[in-house]
Amino acid sequence: MSEQNKQIVRRALEEVWQNGNVALIDELYAPDFFNHTLEPGQEQSLELEKRMVARFRAAFPDFEVIIEDLLAAADKVVLRGGWRGTHQGEFMGASPTHKLITVTEIAIFRLDGGKIVELWANTDQLGFLRQLGVVAP
Repeated sequence: MSEQNKQIVRRALEEVWQNGNVALIDELYAPDFFNHTLEPGQEQSLELEKRMVARFRAAFPDFEVIIEDLLAAADKVVLRGGWRGTHQGEFMGASPTHKLITVTEIAIFRLDGGKIVELWANTDQLGFLRQLGVVAP
């Protein structure tokens, strides 16, 4: 089961986020998927996840997932990695910088019945905002 769960998460990272195939979200994520990285009270839906992927890919068209480690145990898969992409579109109010942005992340995915049901992630938000020029170094 652990290897199968790793393959599901890898598909979500590479095929959905990196390649932009949002149609796969319905296949890989549970209908009641809960993203713990969102603000309390924020909408939780697969449609929101699709919009988030589209928003990232519009701002960073060459978005590339970085997988340093992908570990699985029981019903969880842990990612140590991040992503990189060239900031070519407006994002979070920041005009395109045309710079290569690289962000590190640790994420934990919980799966049930072959679908991703929960996500927790700690991302280097400060480093991300500094690279966007939104926060001074």
